[in-house]
Amino acid sequence: MWTRESLNDLVKEKLSGYLFVVVSNREPYIHTLSGRKIVCQVPASGLTVALDPVMQACGGTWVAHGSGDADKEVVDKDNKVAVPPDEPRYSLKRVWLSKEEEEGYYFGFSNEALWPLCHIVYTRPVFEESDWKTYKKVNETFAQSVLDEVEDRKAFVFIQDYHLALLSRLIKEKNRNIITAQFWHIPWPNREAFRICPWQEEILHGLLGNDLLGFHIRYHCNNFMDMVDRTIEARVDWERYEVTCGGKRTAVRPFPISVDFEDINQEAQKEEVVTEIESLKNRLGVEDEKVGIGLDRIDYTKGIPDRFRAIDRFLEKYPEYQRRVVFIQAGVPSRMQVAAYKKLNEEVDILLEEINWKHGMRRWKPIIYLREHLPPLTLMALRRMADFCVVSSLHDGMNLVAKEFVASRFDEDGVLILSRFTGAARELTDALLVNPYATDHFADALKNALEMPEAERRKRMRKMREVVLENNIYKWAADIISELVKFEFGE
Repeated sequence: MWTRESLNDLVKEKLSGYLFVVVSNREPYIHTLSGRKIVCQVPASGLTVALDPVMQACGGTWVAHGSGDADKEVVDKDNKVAVPPDEPRYSLKRVWLSKEEEEGYYFGFSNEALWPLCHIVYTRPVFEESDWKTYKKVNETFAQSVLDEVEDRKAFVFIQDYHLALLSRLIKEKNRNIITAQFWHIPWPNREAFRICPWQEEILHGLLGNDLLGFHIRYHCNNFMDMVDRTIEARVDWERYEVTCGGKRTAVRPFPISVDFEDINQEAQKEEVVTEIESLKNRLGVEDEKVGIGLDRIDYTKGIPDRFRAIDRFLEKYPEYQRRVVFIQAGVPSRMQVAAYKKLNEEVDILLEEINWKHGMRRWKPIIYLREHLPPLTLMALRRMADFCVVSSLHDGMNLVAKEFVASRFDEDGVLILSRFTGAARELTDALLVNPYATDHFADALKNALEMPEAERRKRMRKMREVVLENNIYKWAADIISELVKFEFGE
């Protein structure tokens, strides 16, 4: 069983003498002003929540965009701050972007072009030449920050996600001794979908600058290999799952990302969680009702309108559950500068009002919407008080909300309703698997969750917990490091 300590031992053994650098757009800790006081927050990001324990185990430097309004107040002359704030274990090095750069690189090309391109949820990508130019410029800025950090030392640079598709190639052009691996946290679509991107060849060449390229599941690896095979001049070795482009080899592998099971399991058992549950129930007016939860960033890939429609259909088909069930949807609106996200938030608000008006009775409403950034303690309380958790993504690389729910249920109770279109559905096969587009089927799954016998609930949860316990975040990181060392040094 992989732990923080065993991962640390692996890093010391295999990467001795190498500087360990993680690079991502999103930072793991954000400093903001609250009145005259500077507070440190953990952002709503599955990527950073997953990688933070890895960095705490390995040490090193995390390079990320400094987006908090007090981020500049706490860094040193090298733009670094030690994190976590209570017990520092690694350095966070911040990259500064102008509003114009953030607009073009992040809201523009990353989230209006690449995000909808890779998630097949029928939202049309927007390709703007100016956004692409800014995306390239920001990747160059990140590359320079990494090169300044590494200098002439040996380094393993671990790049995260779709915001930095060009980064490895830019780093290698300046320093060929740096070992790079990149993990693509979102799906990689089929060739027919991706080929509409005007800069597909540049993106493929950028990603093939890596020594190792990882995806959540084998299917995404296959899509990427097929895309390379049919788009650029490269030798694709399907037996070894390697691509050779311009004399440079890149290994392509599946690595299902996970969570820190033991940490979540222990946090869930603390007494303050019980106190928070009682506080939440009083605050929300929840008494004896069965409780369902949805914990999402408000994104059109998460299937929140489809979830609300399923709740509406459930109450239409099974009116005996009125006033007996309440669904708590927690989520923070994001990327509101993007038109598709504004439209989504409007749709969610309209559905919420219609469903609560249609089915509500006296003080009871079927859906409670918590549109705010919730602290970790409150999120844990929601997971612990829930009779069922709904993850209804229309398309998702993995989805760690599902695994966090399972890890928090030390009582071996609760039901996970999980979309078939998530990477997590490949592992958590004892969840109630649903097609979120099939509203009646989805509604029946809600009924099945509420009526499932206790013995079956516990059997399913026990099996899922065993899966997440064994395949935790430290195993994910260890598998990547072990594969990289094998590929790079012939071990």
